[in-house]
Amino acid sequence: MKRLLSIMVLAGMIACGVLSFSKTASAEEVKMIGVITKIELAADGKSAIAVLKDVKSGENVTILVSDELTLDKFKDKRIVVDDEIRCKYDNEGGKNNSKIFKKTAGC
Repeated sequence: MKRLLSIMVLAGMIACGVLSFSKTASAEEVKMIGVITKIELAADGKSAIAVLKDVKSGENVTILVSDELTLDKFKDKRIVVDDEIRCKYDNEGGKNNSKIFKKTAGC
């Protein structure tokens, strides 16, 4: 009886250990290169919406940009329409939130 109980406890500990290393559900991270077709700064200046035309598929992707560095580049006109952009974003809740947003040739 003690042996059966210790085997079951050991099996439970192994199962918990294996499950703790499994990947948790998170937003899908997408990388793309595209050309900016539209930039809309929010009235408060704390966010912007950029529409990029994906180089590979040719479809338009709307991305929400909220980091200060990129917003400053939009305001200073260092990133403008028709620039080619390397972008990494999370697709969570139907919104594409920018993580990395920079020119492919450098800024």
